[in-house]
Amino acid sequence: MIEKCWNEIGIQGDRSCAELNTVIHCRNCSVYTRAGRNLLERDAPENYRAEWTNLLAQTPTPVTSDRNTLPQLQRATAEFFDPLSLVIFRLGAEWLALAASTFQEITPPSPIHTLPHRSNEILLGLVNIRGELLPCISLSNLLGLERQGTHPKLLNQQGDLTRVVYSRMVVVNIQGDIWVFSVDEIEGIHRCDRHLIEEVPSVVSKAPISYTKWIVNWRNKKINYLDEELVFSTLKRRIL
Repeated sequence: MIEKCWNEIGIQGDRSCAELNTVIHCRNCSVYTRAGRNLLERDAPENYRAEWTNLLAQTPTPVTSDRNTLPQLQRATAEFFDPLSLVIFRLGAEWLALAASTFQEITPPSPIHTLPHRSNEILLGLVNIRGELLPCISLSNLLGLERQGTHPKLLNQQGDLTRVVYSRMVVVNIQGDIWVFSVDEIEGIHRCDRHLIEEVPSVVSKAPISYTKWIVNWRNKKINYLDEELVFSTLKRRIL
């Protein structure tokens, strides 16, 4: 039985493990490393080799990578079970997500250099990322979100210190255009099954919903999965 403490008191649980203060993430812990090694070095099940030998000896069936050539029902089934890769982050009180393929880099905050007569509430200026000056924007202002004061320490409902979070800057590439914006917290890359996705309600009052492609159910939260093409095409119109 593999000890899976990371799902209970670790990074995927309530984060109450005292070792997190030292190792930061479960993947840096010896328990996590030992569990992975035991998984890879475990004994093969009975008849495992015989089953694979018979399987590999069978005549392969041609497989097409073009889903458009598949029957309609088979194509719909393949799309339903194909998970989405997304990056979940927080702006103020709002949890949002963008396609993982749009993210190029995640960095600590860097100084923003304003542009004379060009910087405004959306285009904040330029930021130096690995020696390259890139345009830095306020995604919160573009989406019309209300910003709240952010603190690195978060408290639970009882007022007890539960975890520490830090703001980050993210670099995204949208159809060759590179932008940088700040987030108050980032949860990293997640694979989301499509059955956890909901259509956007037709009547809503929250500002970012007009830029939302889907609603994603994640850890008892409703995440606005942003339509990156709509968001950044609107951005270009607003600042150019």
